[in-house]
Amino acid sequence: MHRRHFLLGLAALAVLRTGRAAPASMLERMIPSSGERLPVIGMGTWVTFNVNRDPISMAPLLPVLRTFFERGGALIDSSPMYGTAEAVLGELLEQVQGRDRLFSATKVWTPGRGLGVRQMERSRELWHLPRFDLMQVHNLLDWEAHLETLQAWKAEGRIRYIGITTSHGRRHEDMEHIMRTRDLDFVQFTYNVLDREAERRLLPLAQERGLAVIINRPFRGGSLFDRIRNRPLPGWAAEIECRNWAQVFLKFIVSHPTVTCAIPATSKVEHMRENMGAGTGPLPDMGLRKRMAAELAEL
Repeated sequence: MHRRHFLLGLAALAVLRTGRAAPASMLERMIPSSGERLPVIGMGTWVTFNVNRDPISMAPLLPVLRTFFERGGALIDSSPMYGTAEAVLGELLEQVQGRDRLFSATKVWTPGRGLGVRQMERSRELWHLPRFDLMQVHNLLDWEAHLETLQAWKAEGRIRYIGITTSHGRRHEDMEHIMRTRDLDFVQFTYNVLDREAERRLLPLAQERGLAVIINRPFRGGSLFDRIRNRPLPGWAAEIECRNWAQVFLKFIVSHPTVTCAIPATSKVEHMRENMGAGTGPLPDMGLRKRMAAELAEL
């Protein structure tokens, strides 16, 4: 065994917890362009996987990744923008079972077609993959040049799906234009119980155009938890089998019929368990969604 992996395994033993409950079946949604189905809860890697590439720093993330797959996860999203996240993720993926279920999603984030090609090839090397399932243009940076490359790579079988992303509300008009005029499989943008601008145009347009939707910043960068200030769960949370606020926030998102997958990020096993639980059990109907949005907006 490679010495690095041996040390990583030893360090991980110190943070692994014993006892694993069998997960309930995860709700899935269809990718419109292919009919393939994805679990509604995925995993982001922004900040959380940007750690030093040494065994001690990476060890706490190994059980997080294991829990993700054990609880039915598939889509993992990253980017070259996220520091060491891709390299750390690539090393850890080699240490877990369930990697065969991985739906790999990353991004190109650099100006220029040539630089974009080199960056995407480097990302594939870091993930230790023959190809990516999904390649996205990150925050629309030089999107025209990169979409030409992605279309060619998809035709050649070098990637399976292509998409665009934004995490800035001010880019919604640009996103809408690209969604209307280009051939895409996925779009990714921000949507949560407080940031609902996407309900006006982007979500209806994604449904009209037959695009899969990935939701980023589902917890508003963590500020949604600050907002509830340790308040007890409301009575209606039991109706949709929510045991914590993370599940309340995530079930609001994935209950929208056009949303394919939400990608919360965490570096803690207990938070991963909470997140993955949002993909099981009943979802709020339209009436409860309106009530949730109204009540949480008043906090």
